[in-house]
Amino acid sequence: MTTGPIKRLFAAGTLAAALTLTLTPQAAHAASVPAPPAPDAASVGAARDAVAAPGTMDTLARFFARDGALAAPNAAPRIDGDVVAVYTLSPEFVAARPGATAVPIARREFLAGTAVAADGRRASVWTADTAQGPQVVNIAEGDDEARYVAAGARLAPGGVVFREPQINAWYVQAGDRVSPLNADAEHAIGAGGTTVAAYQRRVHRAYADKLPGSGYDAKGLAGGFGPTDPGAGRSGAGGDPFGVAPTAFAAAGLLGVAGVGGAVVRVRRRRS
Repeated sequence: MTTGPIKRLFAAGTLAAALTLTLTPQAAHAASVPAPPAPDAASVGAARDAVAAPGTMDTLARFFARDGALAAPNAAPRIDGDVVAVYTLSPEFVAARPGATAVPIARREFLAGTAVAADGRRASVWTADTAQGPQVVNIAEGDDEARYVAAGARLAPGGVVFREPQINAWYVQAGDRVSPLNADAEHAIGAGGTTVAAYQRRVHRAYADKLPGSGYDAKGLAGGFGPTDPGAGRSGAGGDPFGVAPTAFAAAGLLGVAGVGGAVVRVRRRRS
């Protein structure tokens, strides 16, 4: 399903078997790819508390009212379901340095909860660990995070659901297969999916020369987007391909700063 122009900016992995084998751009064996660590119960509980906090509810009411569809006092936001861990393509997996120990295909970036307004609109509330503990760092339209986590669990129970933020593609990796979860992912690897090795070769070709410490980075091109950048809202594309961590959220400057711990409020890229 695809909506109109920039609606969408930016799930969760569970543990799988982990073996340690040599990983290179030319040969990545599924059995050698460990799963990223899942968040512990304490982290999930703290994230849930942050998402459901009164201050977050106040910010969500303003978020849902920002376009005039309804007044903030009438938004009546509520949290639907539990928080999910959101994973993104790992730069270490992309680098695939010869002789390196096998690394997960993705890394955890944040935990996200889903908020629903009185009129049925949904938003994703992102939390990240800070010096003050888990805090809300972003609110974005839609429920992609929870939706793709659920889709991946149905397609490949126990698999690792992750996003390639550079192209807004969502996948699930289970065993030797990487399968698409949205149209952007299908365009990248085909409707039938691909092997872990083939996927690694593709992302290595696409991004290895843009990793932190690369010449691309040294030229200052790997810093995300500024407020006037025409690519703002498209995390990673054209900027730092791995600039998706919560610490980089403020770079986009799309809708200003909300009232919850400096949370950045964003619109989304197109959905598929």
